[in-house]
Amino acid sequence: MNIRSLQRNSNPRPGASDQRLAALATLPVFYKLYGRTALVAGGSDAAAWKAELLAAAGAEVHVFAEQLDPAFLSLIARPSVSGAFVWHQRPWSGDSFKGMQIAICDAATEGEAQAFSCAARAAGVAVNVIDKPAWCDFQFGSIVNRSPAVIAISTDGAAPILGQAIRRRIETLIPPSLAKWAQLAHTIRGAVNERLAPGGARRAFWEGFVDRAFGAEPTGGTARQLLAGADALGRSTSHRTGRVTLVGAGPGDPELLTLKAVRALQAADVILFDDLVSADVLELARREAKRMLVGKRGGRESCRQDDINATMIKLAKAGKHVVRLKGGDPMIFGRAGEEIARLQDEGIAVSVVPGITAALAMAAQLGVSLTHRDHAQSVRFVTGHSRNGELPADLDWAGIADARTTTVFYMGGRTAGAIATRLTEKGMDPSMPVVISRSVARKGFVCWTGTLRDLARGMAIVGYDEPVLIGVGPVFAGLNEGQIGVPSRLASLTP
Repeated sequence: MNIRSLQRNSNPRPGASDQRLAALATLPVFYKLYGRTALVAGGSDAAAWKAELLAAAGAEVHVFAEQLDPAFLSLIARPSVSGAFVWHQRPWSGDSFKGMQIAICDAATEGEAQAFSCAARAAGVAVNVIDKPAWCDFQFGSIVNRSPAVIAISTDGAAPILGQAIRRRIETLIPPSLAKWAQLAHTIRGAVNERLAPGGARRAFWEGFVDRAFGAEPTGGTARQLLAGADALGRSTSHRTGRVTLVGAGPGDPELLTLKAVRALQAADVILFDDLVSADVLELARREAKRMLVGKRGGRESCRQDDINATMIKLAKAGKHVVRLKGGDPMIFGRAGEEIARLQDEGIAVSVVPGITAALAMAAQLGVSLTHRDHAQSVRFVTGHSRNGELPADLDWAGIADARTTTVFYMGGRTAGAIATRLTEKGMDPSMPVVISRSVARKGFVCWTGTLRDLARGMAIVGYDEPVLIGVGPVFAGLNEGQIGVPSRLASLTP
């Protein structure tokens, strides 16, 4: 058996450590057609769409059809943005494939599809038969066009509607102005390479370029400014300091991330993430980024805050872009103030990307307005424990006990009984509605609903193995009292 056969027959175990790439249904390639010829057989609207794509890529498109759909006639009557059309008012034949790079057919029957495919392959021409994947060498994916940045999505013909849905999501992430930035990158790349040798300085330039590319459109003077910046990087002999971005990962559902958070994850060199950050959120990060768990969970062994600060400083001073990824919002019980102050003391640039805090996700899952005008005029987010694990000694319990305020306690699972006692002592009605929510916006979300007098009992039912939120206030009236699980009317809101 020859070497080629050995390689083809080898079947490495899925997930093996030496497997760098999983199996591909198709090979994604970007094929240049400018100035080349392509064949389109058929005069339908579907054939017109494929012909327009080929011409947009610069091809000379030869159309073989006795008649053309009105949309097709209109297409070839107006000047193409890049390529050209040649209409042959007759059916295709074996000679039609001579000199063609690719061939496309809108076949009316399975027999015509087979005949066209066989003829194209005999001529050595890659073939696509519209909506008949069995006779195709390649497929057209859904396209996000920010040319020269072009993104194509393929489902190997299995679910085109899924490819379209993926395209719509990508469209929301990529501003239309990115096309002009991509054109600008193409224009200045040679000049940048002349100014900056491969390595840290060149990478720093392009990282800065990418940061700007997702902002405002470039102006007439942008290229000059960028090249001046490249000159400055080339002259600099000092070590480049990196930066830190504090990013809110939200409550767990990756679809609740902001676009800015996704972009930060895609630009990171190193990601320091909390224990509560879900694996689905981390999946959106740059593949090459190093990931470091710096978990902080109540009642469990955790990284010390001083150690986290020292790690961020060390990495940033080594020139890395560090993303400190925190569950919820960094500025809500996230120790962000301490981290920002420490980084600024070291002269390290730091920015913040907000996230959806867990209390807001809980309100959405329960279908409860935290500031319903019939019940509450304000909302409070209150920590449920201090550094020693007990209730903070300096909380304004009289204010928290105000019946016209909705209060959400974070990290209050182990102090739930003490919370109920303090509120009752300050005059809150023991029958005040309360809710305990566990694993908000995550798999395993459940809630217990009841009254303040039964809060400790409810907490014992929910358990202490996962983080919880405790909501107190009239806005929680109407939920199924005493229930544990997901209220039936809210089942569709769970992840």
